Amino acid sequence: MTNLVFTELSNGKLRKTSHEVAAYAAQMGNTTAIAIGKADAGELEKLGGYGITTVLHVADERLNNVMSKAYTKIITAAAAQIGADTVIMSHNTAGKTIAPRVAIRMQAALYPGVNSLPENNIVRKAVFSGKAFADLAMDNGAKVITVNPNSFKAELSSGSATVTAFEANISDTDFDSVVVNIEDEAGGHVPLPDAEIVVSGGRGLKGPEHWGIIEDLASALGAATACSRPVADIGWRPHHEHVGQTGITIKPTLYIAVGISGAIQHLAGVNQSKVIVVINKDPEAPFFKAADYGIVGDAFEVLPKITEAVKKLKA
Repeated sequence: MTNLVFTELSNGKLRKTSHEVAAYAAQMGNTTAIAIGKADAGELEKLGGYGITTVLHVADERLNNVMSKAYTKIITAAAAQIGADTVIMSHNTAGKTIAPRVAIRMQAALYPGVNSLPENNIVRKAVFSGKAFADLAMDNGAKVITVNPNSFKAELSSGSATVTAFEANISDTDFDSVVVNIEDEAGGHVPLPDAEIVVSGGRGLKGPEHWGIIEDLASALGAATACSRPVADIGWRPHHEHVGQTGITIKPTLYIAVGISGAIQHLAGVNQSKVIVVINKDPEAPFFKAADYGIVGDAFEVLPKITEAVKKLKA
């Protein structure tokens, strides 16, 4: 089996999800990576530490931002050139956009959002908002696999990949949109889907002016910040921080929920977190039933103490 893994770039750097899918693909066998957009060769060579031997690089600055039509054409062309019958990418925004297009062009089966390596030609994914798992049987034909972020740990080892320029046969018609401006919604922090630690707040914080205690703890932990839907709807926080069934679904190593009651719609977006910590002054809050650890107390007293303890631990 020959694999091609799409490794996404952001501002010339490999995203955390790219490390994850590279390590995942390498464990499936001989794997070549494709990187699209501006990046230093030294950055791409790092993929060798995740088991990648060769990186095909399309260094076209017009492709610094994801262009689904052009990216699809490049990835399928690269797969054909190296004879790859399996294409792997992250199940993030880019992957969800590109993977179906690639599958159609390759006449391949699509296995979206998996969280396990193939075993006896079966991969597993979460279904029904993480309440159950589905085992997907893989056939012997071409495949496109997208891997859920934070579901596969990327272990960095020694090694350096060989970077080779890849000539993409693209034209102006492959650019069906023009990027005028990009606003960094994450404010330079780790994007929510990539974050290993998330600190989230709800209406229990009583107002946007109190969000400093959330941000202070997130800063101390190196975490991303999030919120419940009601908080986003009333304008306390931007909608890109809204996690839940109708927002972003995340799977961090640690999810800290502060002043969130735990409605089923919110739980649907966070219940795949490895560890959930709930802080709420209401001992009957439904979220405690889903928590691994719970603190019954006033967030305005509890959070500063936790933040101070984290800072002392890291000092």
